Amino acid sequence: MSGKKIYQICTRCVMDTSDPDITFNQKGECNHCTEYLTKRIQHNYQGAKSDVVFKQLISKIKQAGKGIKYDCVVGLSGGVDSSYVASICKKNGLRVLGVHVDNGWNSEQSILNIKNVTQTLNIDYESYVLDWEEFKNIQLAFLKASTPEAETPTDIALLAALHIVANKYNVKHIISGGNLAAEGILPKHWHYDAKDKKYFNYILKTFGTGTVKTFPFFGFTTEIYYKLIKKIKIIYILNYVPYIRNNVIDELKKEFNWQCYGTKHHESIYTKFIQSYYLYKKFGIDYRRATFSTQICTGELSRQYALKLLETLPYNQQNYKTDTEVINKKLGISKHQFNDLINLPPKWYSHYPNQQKTLKFIYNSYRKLFKKEKLGNF
Repeated sequence: MSGKKIYQICTRCVMDTSDPDITFNQKGECNHCTEYLTKRIQHNYQGAKSDVVFKQLISKIKQAGKGIKYDCVVGLSGGVDSSYVASICKKNGLRVLGVHVDNGWNSEQSILNIKNVTQTLNIDYESYVLDWEEFKNIQLAFLKASTPEAETPTDIALLAALHIVANKYNVKHIISGGNLAAEGILPKHWHYDAKDKKYFNYILKTFGTGTVKTFPFFGFTTEIYYKLIKKIKIIYILNYVPYIRNNVIDELKKEFNWQCYGTKHHESIYTKFIQSYYLYKKFGIDYRRATFSTQICTGELSRQYALKLLETLPYNQQNYKTDTEVINKKLGISKHQFNDLINLPPKWYSHYPNQQKTLKFIYNSYRKLFKKEKLGNF
Protein backbone atom coordinates (compact mmCIF):
# COMPACT_ATOMS: atom_id res chain seq x y z
CA MET A 1 0.00 0.00 0.00
CA SER A 2 1.16 3.51 -0.77
CA GLY A 3 2.32 5.82 2.00
CA LYS A 4 -0.08 8.32 3.54
CA LYS A 5 -0.91 11.17 1.17
CA ILE A 6 -1.63 14.84 1.75
CA TYR A 7 -5.36 15.30 1.11
CA GLN A 8 -6.24 15.90 -2.51
CA ILE A 9 -9.46 15.69 -4.50
CA CYS A 10 -9.77 15.18 -8.24
CA THR A 11 -10.44 18.33 -10.26
CA ARG A 12 -12.73 16.46 -12.70
CA CYS A 13 -14.65 13.99 -10.53
CA VAL A 14 -14.94 13.75 -6.71
CA MET A 15 -12.60 10.87 -5.93
CA ASP A 16 -10.01 11.75 -3.32
CA THR A 17 -7.19 10.38 -1.19
CA SER A 18 -9.58 8.23 0.82
CA ASP A 19 -8.28 5.77 -1.79
CA PRO A 20 -4.65 5.24 -0.66
CA ASP A 21 -3.56 4.35 -4.19
CA ILE A 22 -5.14 7.23 -6.07
CA THR A 23 -2.86 9.20 -8.41
CA PHE A 24 -3.28 12.54 -10.17
CA ASN A 25 -1.94 13.98 -13.40
CA GLN A 26 -0.63 17.54 -13.84
CA LYS A 27 -4.18 18.85 -14.23
CA GLY A 28 -5.19 17.28 -10.93
CA GLU A 29 -7.36 14.67 -12.65
CA CYS A 30 -7.32 11.25 -10.98
CA ASN A 31 -6.51 7.85 -12.43
CA HIS A 32 -10.06 6.61 -11.80
CA CYS A 33 -11.97 9.03 -14.00
CA THR A 34 -9.13 9.06 -16.54
CA GLU A 35 -9.33 5.28 -16.93
CA TYR A 36 -13.11 5.39 -17.06
CA LEU A 37 -13.22 8.06 -19.75
CA THR A 38 -10.46 6.53 -21.89
CA LYS A 39 -11.31 2.83 -21.54
CA ARG A 40 -14.32 1.67 -19.56
CA ILE A 41 -16.87 4.13 -20.94
CA GLN A 42 -16.40 2.52 -24.35
CA HIS A 43 -18.19 -0.55 -22.98
CA ASN A 44 -21.17 1.51 -21.78
CA TYR A 45 -24.32 2.12 -23.82
CA GLN A 46 -23.34 3.42 -27.28
CA GLY A 47 -26.70 4.07 -28.94
CA ALA A 48 -27.46 2.13 -32.14
CA LYS A 49 -24.25 0.12 -31.83
CA SER A 50 -25.29 -1.17 -28.40
CA ASP A 51 -28.84 -1.81 -29.63
CA VAL A 52 -27.45 -4.24 -32.19
CA VAL A 53 -25.30 -6.02 -29.59
CA PHE A 54 -28.29 -6.20 -27.23
CA LYS A 55 -30.40 -7.98 -29.85
CA GLN A 56 -27.52 -10.37 -30.50
CA LEU A 57 -27.26 -11.10 -26.78
CA ILE A 58 -30.97 -11.87 -26.46
CA SER A 59 -30.82 -14.15 -29.49
CA LYS A 60 -27.71 -15.91 -28.17
CA ILE A 61 -29.30 -16.48 -24.75
CA LYS A 62 -32.50 -17.87 -26.30
CA GLN A 63 -30.50 -20.20 -28.53
CA ALA A 64 -28.56 -21.57 -25.55
CA GLY A 65 -31.82 -22.11 -23.66
CA LYS A 66 -33.46 -24.34 -26.25
CA GLY A 67 -34.59 -27.64 -24.80
CA ILE A 68 -34.34 -26.55 -21.15
CA LYS A 69 -36.81 -24.85 -18.79
CA TYR A 70 -35.10 -21.47 -18.43
CA ASP A 71 -33.04 -19.21 -20.67
CA CYS A 72 -31.32 -17.37 -17.85
CA VAL A 73 -30.89 -16.90 -14.12
CA VAL A 74 -31.30 -13.42 -12.63
CA GLY A 75 -30.16 -12.62 -9.11
CA LEU A 76 -32.87 -10.62 -7.31
CA SER A 77 -32.05 -8.41 -4.33
CA GLY A 78 -35.07 -6.14 -4.43
CA GLY A 79 -32.76 -3.35 -5.57
CA VAL A 80 -33.00 -1.08 -8.60
CA ASP A 81 -30.55 -2.83 -10.91
CA SER A 82 -31.68 -6.43 -10.40
CA SER A 83 -35.37 -5.50 -10.60
CA TYR A 84 -34.77 -3.66 -13.87
CA VAL A 85 -32.75 -6.56 -15.27
CA ALA A 86 -35.60 -8.98 -14.56
CA SER A 87 -38.03 -6.64 -16.31
CA ILE A 88 -35.81 -6.22 -19.37
CA CYS A 89 -35.24 -9.96 -19.71
CA LYS A 90 -38.93 -10.83 -19.41
CA LYS A 91 -40.04 -8.11 -21.85
CA ASN A 92 -37.55 -9.42 -24.41
CA GLY A 93 -38.99 -12.91 -24.32
CA LEU A 94 -36.49 -14.63 -22.04
CA ARG A 95 -37.66 -17.37 -19.68
CA VAL A 96 -36.31 -16.10 -16.38
CA LEU A 97 -35.56 -17.89 -13.14
CA GLY A 98 -35.21 -15.33 -10.35
CA VAL A 99 -32.84 -16.29 -7.52
CA HIS A 100 -32.56 -14.47 -4.22
CA VAL A 101 -29.68 -15.18 -1.84
CA ASP A 102 -31.09 -14.85 1.67
CA ASN A 103 -28.26 -13.93 4.02
CA GLY A 104 -30.58 -12.86 6.82
CA TRP A 105 -30.33 -9.10 6.21
CA ASN A 106 -33.27 -8.36 3.90
CA SER A 107 -35.10 -5.10 4.47
CA GLU A 108 -38.91 -5.09 4.36
CA GLN A 109 -38.81 -2.99 1.20
CA SER A 110 -36.53 -5.44 -0.60
CA ILE A 111 -38.75 -8.44 0.24
CA LEU A 112 -41.82 -6.58 -1.01
CA ASN A 113 -40.01 -5.48 -4.18
CA ILE A 114 -38.96 -9.05 -5.01
CA LYS A 115 -42.52 -10.27 -4.48
CA ASN A 116 -44.04 -7.54 -6.65
CA VAL A 117 -41.49 -7.95 -9.45
CA THR A 118 -41.74 -11.76 -9.67
CA GLN A 119 -45.54 -11.80 -9.45
CA THR A 120 -46.11 -8.97 -11.92
CA LEU A 121 -43.66 -10.44 -14.43
CA ASN A 122 -44.92 -13.98 -13.73
CA ILE A 123 -41.44 -15.44 -13.41
CA ASP A 124 -40.35 -18.44 -11.34
CA TYR A 125 -38.42 -17.68 -8.19
CA GLU A 126 -36.10 -19.55 -5.82
CA SER A 127 -34.54 -18.47 -2.53
CA TYR A 128 -31.06 -19.71 -1.65
CA VAL A 129 -30.91 -19.53 2.14
CA LEU A 130 -27.52 -19.38 3.85
CA ASP A 131 -26.87 -21.10 7.17
CA TRP A 132 -27.18 -18.17 9.53
CA GLU A 133 -24.77 -19.34 12.25
CA GLU A 134 -22.05 -20.01 9.68
CA PHE A 135 -22.64 -16.78 7.88
CA LYS A 136 -22.70 -14.75 11.09
CA ASN A 137 -19.35 -16.29 12.06
CA ILE A 138 -17.84 -15.29 8.71
CA GLN A 139 -19.18 -11.74 8.90
CA LEU A 140 -17.80 -11.29 12.42
CA ALA A 141 -14.42 -12.62 11.27
CA PHE A 142 -14.22 -9.92 8.60
CA LEU A 143 -15.22 -7.23 11.09
CA LYS A 144 -12.48 -8.43 13.46
CA ALA A 145 -9.98 -8.35 10.58
CA SER A 146 -10.78 -4.63 10.43
CA THR A 147 -10.61 -4.27 6.63
CA PRO A 148 -13.15 -2.63 4.29
CA GLU A 149 -14.18 -6.05 2.92
CA ALA A 150 -16.99 -6.55 5.44
CA GLU A 151 -19.36 -7.38 2.58
CA THR A 152 -17.10 -9.92 0.89
CA PRO A 153 -18.96 -12.90 2.46
CA THR A 154 -22.19 -11.75 0.78
CA ASP A 155 -20.47 -11.12 -2.55
CA ILE A 156 -18.99 -14.61 -2.53
CA ALA A 157 -22.25 -16.28 -1.54
CA LEU A 158 -24.12 -14.45 -4.29
CA LEU A 159 -21.70 -15.52 -7.01
CA ALA A 160 -21.66 -19.10 -5.78
CA ALA A 161 -25.42 -19.44 -5.37
CA LEU A 162 -26.21 -18.08 -8.84
CA HIS A 163 -23.78 -20.52 -10.45
CA ILE A 164 -25.02 -23.44 -8.36
CA VAL A 165 -28.65 -22.78 -9.35
CA ALA A 166 -27.76 -22.15 -13.00
CA ASN A 167 -25.84 -25.42 -13.11
CA LYS A 168 -28.74 -27.23 -11.42
CA TYR A 169 -31.04 -26.30 -14.33
CA ASN A 170 -28.31 -26.47 -17.00
CA VAL A 171 -28.73 -22.74 -17.66
CA LYS A 172 -25.77 -21.19 -19.48
CA HIS A 173 -26.39 -17.50 -18.80
CA ILE A 174 -26.54 -15.53 -15.55
CA ILE A 175 -27.80 -11.98 -16.08
CA SER A 176 -26.21 -9.55 -13.63
CA GLY A 177 -27.34 -6.09 -12.57
CA GLY A 178 -23.75 -4.88 -12.53
CA ASN A 179 -23.25 -1.96 -14.89
CA LEU A 180 -20.69 0.65 -15.87
CA ALA A 181 -23.24 3.48 -15.77
CA ALA A 182 -23.41 3.28 -11.98
CA GLU A 183 -20.42 1.16 -10.96
CA GLY A 184 -17.67 2.05 -13.40
CA ILE A 185 -15.43 3.49 -10.67
CA LEU A 186 -14.53 1.53 -7.53
CA PRO A 187 -11.01 1.59 -6.02
CA LYS A 188 -9.43 -1.77 -5.24
CA HIS A 189 -8.52 -0.61 -1.73
CA TRP A 190 -12.16 0.14 -1.04
CA HIS A 191 -13.24 -3.37 -1.94
CA TYR A 192 -10.65 -6.00 -2.77
CA ASP A 193 -11.32 -9.05 -4.97
CA ALA A 194 -13.88 -11.26 -3.24
CA LYS A 195 -12.56 -14.32 -5.07
CA ASP A 196 -9.16 -14.36 -3.35
CA LYS A 197 -9.45 -17.64 -1.45
CA LYS A 198 -6.09 -17.23 0.32
CA TYR A 199 -7.20 -13.90 1.75
CA PHE A 200 -10.65 -15.21 2.69
CA ASN A 201 -9.34 -18.37 4.36
CA TYR A 202 -6.70 -16.50 6.34
CA ILE A 203 -9.27 -14.11 7.78
CA LEU A 204 -11.69 -16.93 8.58
CA LYS A 205 -9.00 -19.08 10.21
CA THR A 206 -7.45 -16.19 12.16
CA PHE A 207 -10.56 -14.33 13.30
CA GLY A 208 -13.42 -16.80 12.92
CA THR A 209 -14.80 -19.36 15.35
CA GLY A 210 -16.35 -22.77 14.81
CA THR A 211 -16.45 -24.64 11.52
CA VAL A 212 -17.82 -23.75 8.11
CA LYS A 213 -19.44 -26.68 6.30
CA THR A 214 -22.15 -25.35 3.99
CA PHE A 215 -21.06 -21.83 3.00
CA PRO A 216 -20.77 -21.74 -0.83
CA PHE A 217 -17.30 -20.35 -1.45
CA PHE A 218 -16.49 -19.03 -4.93
CA GLY A 219 -12.80 -18.64 -5.75
CA PHE A 220 -11.07 -18.27 -9.10
CA THR A 221 -10.72 -22.05 -9.53
CA THR A 222 -14.47 -22.43 -9.05
CA GLU A 223 -15.06 -19.61 -11.48
CA ILE A 224 -12.81 -21.22 -14.10
CA TYR A 225 -14.68 -24.52 -13.63
CA TYR A 226 -18.05 -22.90 -14.30
CA LYS A 227 -16.74 -20.77 -17.16
CA LEU A 228 -14.67 -23.31 -19.06
CA ILE A 229 -16.16 -26.66 -18.10
CA LYS A 230 -19.84 -25.86 -17.50
CA LYS A 231 -19.84 -22.99 -20.05
CA ILE A 232 -21.81 -20.64 -17.78
CA LYS A 233 -21.38 -16.95 -18.58
CA ILE A 234 -22.31 -13.79 -16.71
CA ILE A 235 -23.94 -11.14 -18.90
CA TYR A 236 -23.99 -7.48 -17.79
CA ILE A 237 -26.98 -6.54 -19.88
CA LEU A 238 -27.48 -3.03 -18.46
CA ASN A 239 -24.33 -1.97 -20.32
CA TYR A 240 -26.30 -2.37 -23.55
CA VAL A 241 -29.41 -0.34 -22.74
CA PRO A 242 -29.98 3.34 -21.83
CA TYR A 243 -29.63 3.59 -18.06
CA ILE A 244 -30.36 6.65 -15.96
CA ARG A 245 -30.98 5.53 -12.39
CA ASN A 246 -33.67 8.07 -11.45
CA ASN A 247 -35.64 7.33 -14.62
CA VAL A 248 -35.40 3.61 -13.94
CA ILE A 249 -36.67 4.08 -10.37
CA ASP A 250 -39.68 6.02 -11.66
CA GLU A 251 -40.40 3.22 -14.15
CA LEU A 252 -40.13 0.52 -11.46
CA LYS A 253 -42.45 2.42 -9.11
CA LYS A 254 -45.06 2.78 -11.83
CA GLU A 255 -44.90 -0.80 -13.07
CA PHE A 256 -44.30 -2.81 -9.89
CA ASN A 257 -45.29 -0.46 -7.05
CA TRP A 258 -41.58 -0.68 -6.29
CA GLN A 259 -40.55 0.72 -2.90
CA CYS A 260 -37.49 2.96 -2.58
CA TYR A 261 -35.08 2.03 0.24
CA GLY A 262 -32.62 4.91 -0.06
CA THR A 263 -29.12 5.00 -1.55
CA LYS A 264 -27.67 2.37 -3.90
CA HIS A 265 -27.27 -1.11 -2.29
CA HIS A 266 -29.27 -0.11 0.80
CA GLU A 267 -31.87 -2.82 0.14
CA SER A 268 -29.87 -4.83 2.69
CA ILE A 269 -29.81 -3.61 6.30
CA TYR A 270 -26.24 -4.78 6.76
CA THR A 271 -24.97 -3.38 3.46
CA LYS A 272 -26.60 -0.07 4.30
CA PHE A 273 -24.73 0.01 7.61
CA ILE A 274 -21.38 -1.06 6.16
CA GLN A 275 -21.37 1.31 3.20
CA SER A 276 -22.91 4.38 4.81
CA TYR A 277 -21.50 4.22 8.36
CA TYR A 278 -18.79 1.60 8.97
CA LEU A 279 -16.62 2.47 5.98
CA TYR A 280 -17.08 6.18 6.50
CA LYS A 281 -16.30 6.22 10.23
CA LYS A 282 -13.49 3.66 10.17
CA PHE A 283 -11.72 4.31 6.86
CA GLY A 284 -12.97 7.71 5.74
CA ILE A 285 -14.55 5.99 2.73
CA ASP A 286 -17.70 7.64 1.41
CA TYR A 287 -19.07 5.18 -1.16
CA ARG A 288 -21.07 7.98 -2.74
CA ARG A 289 -17.82 9.39 -4.15
CA ALA A 290 -17.43 6.40 -6.48
CA THR A 291 -21.06 6.51 -7.61
CA PHE A 292 -21.07 10.28 -8.09
CA SER A 293 -17.75 10.19 -9.94
CA THR A 294 -19.11 7.64 -12.39
CA GLN A 295 -22.22 9.76 -12.92
CA ILE A 296 -20.06 12.84 -13.48
CA CYS A 297 -18.14 10.95 -16.17
CA THR A 298 -21.38 9.91 -17.91
CA GLY A 299 -22.82 13.41 -17.69
CA GLU A 300 -25.67 12.36 -15.41
CA LEU A 301 -24.48 14.52 -12.51
CA SER A 302 -22.55 17.79 -12.26
CA ARG A 303 -19.41 17.90 -10.15
CA GLN A 304 -20.70 21.00 -8.35
CA TYR A 305 -23.90 19.25 -7.29
CA ALA A 306 -21.97 16.11 -6.26
CA LEU A 307 -19.75 18.23 -4.00
CA LYS A 308 -22.85 19.76 -2.44
CA LEU A 309 -24.32 16.30 -1.76
CA LEU A 310 -21.04 15.18 -0.19
CA GLU A 311 -21.30 17.97 2.37
CA THR A 312 -24.00 15.87 4.05
CA LEU A 313 -23.30 12.70 6.03
CA PRO A 314 -23.66 9.41 4.12
CA TYR A 315 -25.82 7.97 6.91
CA ASN A 316 -29.00 9.06 8.62
CA GLN A 317 -28.19 9.91 12.23
CA GLN A 318 -31.77 9.31 13.35
CA ASN A 319 -31.76 5.76 11.95
CA TYR A 320 -28.25 4.94 13.16
CA LYS A 321 -29.25 3.87 16.67
CA THR A 322 -32.09 1.63 15.47
CA ASP A 323 -29.97 0.04 12.73
CA THR A 324 -27.05 -0.72 15.05
CA GLU A 325 -29.36 -2.25 17.65
CA VAL A 326 -30.75 -4.61 15.02
CA ILE A 327 -27.24 -5.49 13.80
CA ASN A 328 -25.89 -6.12 17.30
CA LYS A 329 -28.82 -8.36 18.15
CA LYS A 330 -28.51 -10.43 14.97
CA LEU A 331 -24.74 -10.77 15.30
CA GLY A 332 -25.08 -11.67 18.99
CA ILE A 333 -22.74 -8.98 20.27
CA SER A 334 -23.10 -6.26 22.90
CA LYS A 335 -22.96 -2.53 22.28
CA HIS A 336 -19.52 -2.53 23.93
CA GLN A 337 -18.25 -5.32 21.64
CA PHE A 338 -19.69 -3.49 18.66
CA ASN A 339 -17.86 -0.28 19.57
CA ASP A 340 -14.63 -2.24 20.04
CA LEU A 341 -14.96 -3.60 16.48
CA ILE A 342 -15.60 -0.13 15.09
CA ASN A 343 -12.60 1.29 16.95
CA LEU A 344 -10.08 -1.36 15.88
CA PRO A 345 -7.17 0.15 13.91
CA PRO A 346 -8.11 0.16 10.21
CA LYS A 347 -6.30 -2.31 7.96
CA TRP A 348 -6.32 -3.13 4.25
CA TYR A 349 -6.20 -6.38 2.29
CA SER A 350 -2.47 -5.78 1.74
CA HIS A 351 -1.88 -6.30 5.46
CA TYR A 352 -2.89 -9.97 5.14
CA PRO A 353 -1.75 -12.88 2.96
CA ASN A 354 -3.41 -12.67 -0.46
CA GLN A 355 -3.11 -13.79 -4.08
CA GLN A 356 -3.31 -10.41 -5.78
CA LYS A 357 -0.37 -10.99 -8.13
CA THR A 358 -1.47 -14.51 -9.00
CA LEU A 359 -5.07 -13.47 -9.66
CA LYS A 360 -3.96 -10.53 -11.78
CA PHE A 361 -1.83 -12.84 -13.92
CA ILE A 362 -4.62 -15.43 -14.27
CA TYR A 363 -7.32 -12.93 -15.24
CA ASN A 364 -5.06 -11.03 -17.63
CA SER A 365 -4.15 -14.32 -19.28
CA TYR A 366 -7.80 -15.32 -19.50
CA ARG A 367 -8.73 -12.02 -21.17
CA LYS A 368 -5.98 -12.45 -23.75
CA LEU A 369 -6.94 -16.05 -24.51
CA PHE A 370 -10.64 -15.27 -24.86
CA LYS A 371 -10.47 -11.69 -26.12
CA LYS A 372 -12.70 -12.59 -29.08
CA GLU A 373 -15.54 -13.50 -26.71
CA LYS A 374 -16.31 -10.00 -25.48
CA LEU A 375 -20.07 -10.18 -25.83
CA GLY A 376 -21.64 -9.35 -22.49
CA ASN A 377 -18.43 -8.85 -20.53
CA PHE A 378 -18.35 -6.25 -17.77
